[in-house]
Amino acid sequence: MCGIVGIVHGEPGRKIDEHLLRSMTDVMHYRGPDDSGIWLGDGLGLGHRRLSIIDLAGGHQPMTTGDSGLWITFNGEIYNYLELRALLEADGYICQTNSDTEVLLNMYRREGQACLEQLNGMFAFALWDSEQRRLFAARDRLGIKPFYYACVDGMLLFASEIKALLLHPAIQAEVHFDALQDYIELQYCLKDKTLFKGIHRLLPGHCLTWQDSGLSVEKYWDLDFNPAEQIGSEEALTDLLRDAVRLRLRSDVPVGTHLSGGLDSSAIACLAAPQLDAPLSVFTGGFSVDKRYDESRYARIVADSLGARYHQVFPTAEDLVGSFDEMVYYLDEPVAGAAVFPQYFLSKLASQHVKVVLGGQGGDELFCGYTRYLIGYVESCMQKAIYGSAPLVGEESLSSIQNSLTYLRGFEPTMQKLFASDLFAPPSTRYYRLLQRSQDMEGILANSGWQDGGYSTAEAFCAEFDGVESDQLIDRMLYMDIKNHLQSLLHLEDRTSMAASLESRLPLLDYRLVQYALAQPASSRFARGRPKHLLKEAVRGIVPDEIIDRKDKMGFPVPIFEWFGGQLKEYVEDILLGERTRSRGFFDMKVVEQSVRGEKPFGRTVWGLLSLELWFRKFFDAR
Repeated sequence: MCGIVGIVHGEPGRKIDEHLLRSMTDVMHYRGPDDSGIWLGDGLGLGHRRLSIIDLAGGHQPMTTGDSGLWITFNGEIYNYLELRALLEADGYICQTNSDTEVLLNMYRREGQACLEQLNGMFAFALWDSEQRRLFAARDRLGIKPFYYACVDGMLLFASEIKALLLHPAIQAEVHFDALQDYIELQYCLKDKTLFKGIHRLLPGHCLTWQDSGLSVEKYWDLDFNPAEQIGSEEALTDLLRDAVRLRLRSDVPVGTHLSGGLDSSAIACLAAPQLDAPLSVFTGGFSVDKRYDESRYARIVADSLGARYHQVFPTAEDLVGSFDEMVYYLDEPVAGAAVFPQYFLSKLASQHVKVVLGGQGGDELFCGYTRYLIGYVESCMQKAIYGSAPLVGEESLSSIQNSLTYLRGFEPTMQKLFASDLFAPPSTRYYRLLQRSQDMEGILANSGWQDGGYSTAEAFCAEFDGVESDQLIDRMLYMDIKNHLQSLLHLEDRTSMAASLESRLPLLDYRLVQYALAQPASSRFARGRPKHLLKEAVRGIVPDEIIDRKDKMGFPVPIFEWFGGQLKEYVEDILLGERTRSRGFFDMKVVEQSVRGEKPFGRTVWGLLSLELWFRKFFDAR
């Protein structure tokens, strides 16, 4: 796990400012405190910060192999590097180190871009071909590791974090108003946008090539919803889960797991513990406000069943005040979800004991854990029954629908929001309305000219939704969430762990599991009328039944209503209603005051505003 940087001029002979390159590299020192390096070529410079996980002595970067003329700077892990190394050696390639970086470099030498098809890992890398003067870069299939780039003044600049790019004098910090509209509407950015104008994300499953001042970006992998010829067995899924964990336990440093007490993290911990030679270290967090914010009792059930070393942290309101500003710095962009706060402190706790953690991120998207997926499934089944567009078969029976409706009791707000919308509107419009967050922030930026460009988040969202190659509503919902909402969660996962110099590995996002889960029919995903049926049955007998059958799913909630309306009320008002915010002229202060002092003043809206205002201060005022 590392931080990478690059400066590439379109013409040969251009000198690279070594001091600037080193500064851009070292601003991300927390991503790689163990080692650093730069390499200067003809009109090119590569930088690297290293968190040493595999081959502690031999994995220095940027790396080259012999006289190939290829140099690489690489962030992430290739989990199947041992198998690939054996393949290379059988073909006559000699590896001088025991690192996965050298395996990746030799795989590219052997197969070129096609090597991406054989990589099982999380990665963002850039590879320079000195003979061709060509830079090739790629990002992993699911977008676990970040890669940002900008084309300016005949150069390509890239880095693991935006703050590194902002150090280059050719980059001006300007707000991207289309992306800001996405943030207000959905709390994440669509497509390759960032909140900084001119700075782009390389999308998951994409690669780019820069040569002769020309940039090309292409997709090398995508989600596939083609149904499997045979519904996968529970045993097959269990084997895949166990193998995904096995590969991610490869490390030359201690490994632990996050453990929230929910199904996903519990499954990872229970699959990992038997594969280790020593007791597993597990890390959980919560809040002591009341039981609604504390899952530790469930985490302890799992930890005790495994004989694990149990560690927990309960951050306070004072911790939030003391860390909000630095969290915004590490994130680079404002994040409206409050989950970043406990994740940040959980990462700091874990880093005191291990250098690598396994987590359960991605389980809700792959195995349909969110209530909205079950609602969409029920709606599709009802449409089939009413309009006769297709027969109800097997688990899509009326009894299954009844079971689903029974499960959905207690989720009336979500159901009302989906079903109360215009039932005759296109599915894309209705799903957008379900996800839309701007009702609570409507008018906050109305007088700031932020919508003058004619861009519409709703139109962009619906166009992407309608372009999904599946006629199933649930498939389109999943596609949009994996490509967009999940990206915001992975952004938090990467930044909160890297801020603590901790490597976070996510077995549920093994691409083999993704392909397996998405190929199963919806009737299999929601068998017996409940979310996550596939995953629950695959780990039954491995995870305690109390976890599999629990009803009170939490998702690491944060008591922001209680805190912002009580002991942190003065803190909120000082920032959002203070003169510094007013003089910015960016917000409609009447709307902000209503949000802060209204009947329901404290919550996600205020968190989003705090993140946005502190972002302005850190990345614009400070410059």
